[in-house]
Amino acid sequence: MKKPRILVIEDDDLQYEIYEDALAPYDLDRVKTGSKALASLAQVQPDLIILDHVLDRGELGLDFLPEIKEALPHIPIVIVSGALEVHQQMEALQGPRRAHYCITKPVDVTDLIHTVETALKECGETEVVRQFESLERYKRVDAELLFSRSTDRLSRQTEIRRMVADSTERPNVSALAREFRVARRTIIRDLQELIRRGELRPEIYPKWETADEDEESA
Repeated sequence: MKKPRILVIEDDDLQYEIYEDALAPYDLDRVKTGSKALASLAQVQPDLIILDHVLDRGELGLDFLPEIKEALPHIPIVIVSGALEVHQQMEALQGPRRAHYCITKPVDVTDLIHTVETALKECGETEVVRQFESLERYKRVDAELLFSRSTDRLSRQTEIRRMVADSTERPNVSALAREFRVARRTIIRDLQELIRRGELRPEIYPKWETADEDEESA
């Protein structure tokens, strides 16, 4: 089975040695600047990125985060830094071009290993598939709800037509609303639709009087 590939963007040699020891089960690639990281992404796509904030040549990792996410939007990113304020960490973890995790230096090796394992398991392609499945479930539930409401409306309108079609008196909207346990405006809309479809005579409810409109909006 192919080992996950991790791109480490880190200029400190001692820090990188910690990563080599702690993340020995993975294939590690290393660059020392955000510029080189962006260049490398065109050739090799990692499964996870560890991004230090203070890099070689005065570069700052967070400055490259948007471009990295633009190039690899679904790859989990773990930011590691001892130079970030709390508000900077929060900003890095928010928005469409966000990192997934933020670890402070000095790095707790156990926390690092756990974070990497979790990110590889729960983020990346797995996260995309989970989001897609969630969206599909939402669409399905929404469609089922709309279908149910449509069926209920047609059933109610059929019953209303049966009740008022032969009546010579104006329908009692309030009584129908209580009968079907819906709002008065729903009954008025049903009557309008029935008349529009030619299933009820227009004279059965010729005008929506001001009193009714006032009650409907109340």
